[in-house]
Amino acid sequence: MSATVVSVRGSVVDAHFDAHLPAIHNLLRTGEDGQIAVEVISHVDDHTVRGIALTTTQGLARGSPVHDTGHSLQVPVGRRVAGRVFNVFGETIDRLDPLEGGEWRSIHGKPVPLTQQSTTQEILETGIKAIDVLAPLERGGKAGLFGGAGVGKTVLITELIHNIVLTYEGISIFCGIGERSREAEELYREMRDAGVLENTVMLFGQMNEPPGARFRVGHAALTMAEFFRDDAQQDVLLLIDNIFRFIQAGSEVSGLMGQLPSRVGYQPTLATELAELQERICSTHAGAITSVQAVYVPADDFTDPAAVHTFSHLSASIVLSRKRAAEGLYPAIDPLQTFSKMLAPHIVGERHYRIARQIRTALADYEDLKDIIAMLGLEELSRADRQTVSRARRLERFLTQPFFTTEQFTNMKGRTVPLEEALDGCERILADEFAELPESAVFMIGAVTEAKGKAAREAEEESA
Repeated sequence: MSATVVSVRGSVVDAHFDAHLPAIHNLLRTGEDGQIAVEVISHVDDHTVRGIALTTTQGLARGSPVHDTGHSLQVPVGRRVAGRVFNVFGETIDRLDPLEGGEWRSIHGKPVPLTQQSTTQEILETGIKAIDVLAPLERGGKAGLFGGAGVGKTVLITELIHNIVLTYEGISIFCGIGERSREAEELYREMRDAGVLENTVMLFGQMNEPPGARFRVGHAALTMAEFFRDDAQQDVLLLIDNIFRFIQAGSEVSGLMGQLPSRVGYQPTLATELAELQERICSTHAGAITSVQAVYVPADDFTDPAAVHTFSHLSASIVLSRKRAAEGLYPAIDPLQTFSKMLAPHIVGERHYRIARQIRTALADYEDLKDIIAMLGLEELSRADRQTVSRARRLERFLTQPFFTTEQFTNMKGRTVPLEEALDGCERILADEFAELPESAVFMIGAVTEAKGKAAREAEEESA
């Protein structure tokens, strides 16, 4: 069957077929030695298809022969992918032996039917105090890390991989969509040094790659995750950094295909494309895919359509605050904007729910008092208000934590804190048990039992 390229406009390639047309999503090969991959997006007429190139189209000319592979884009699945790094084509990019043969699956899977989805609600402990206490993650749920540039989304994701792979005997899949290649290389080394690489799969569609490749790498990661959930019956932690870049790649593809832009210049199909990806992330009776997704918020504007549409799919939203990052409170989680559907008495228990509510109340009251403190000073507050401020400031500092993945920068040993110890520490601070200690005693520690020892060491250093 003869087929040729009839036009090339950037990443958009039109091909003419004499006989029947290839199906939507089929992979076409063209260019020298079939180096250029094109995914069919639409049928223009009885003999012409329009596709988006997943590789650069440099050197492609009109009249170049086109070969229909007869199938959609496929990636390898199975235990053999663990510890390896892939691109959107399922090719290894870690300079080790390539993967050949074995089972390969189409990246265009279907969501699990509702009848086969699990309806139980379980908490996934992360060992990070601020998350476990204020926004517990759901096993098999979707959590979003919202924040602008440079507030610590990627650092928090790498810490989650470290803690969860060591705690749960599952598999982690990291999917980098449109991120910097420097971050990919650093993450690979960190995972290898931490000894968790053999249970981690990495896929990258980097910032410098065409929009078609960035748009499909999330689907490729999900196909691998679905194998571990359905066939290997394992729990999977799927980390996506960054879901906004997926939306952005879809917007670029939409513009290249000539679709009229929608609100704020986004593609008219934004909601559908995001849902096609998100609806495949769920729990079944065999296993669960728990997803943590970094969401870049353009200009810190939470009303941006990309952020709004992503919110609707999540069971937990962890909001990172630039203000807290500037104050040195890491992780820079904003406790008043962060929420989780799991934080309900019938799921987490009455005690956990009560402590979380009290923390939020104390921090909200402190927020209201900040203007008065700025104008009149702390001394002008009533005794009760001064107590509230003292409590809130200690809670803010106790919810910070040294991370394993930042040890080389901070010279502080990383800590994981079990949920029970985190709740105990918050409860004791709310009861003013540490009111006599300086605020710095509860800053960047693990369990609250370390506070007195830290205060004593600080006193010794001052007197020396």
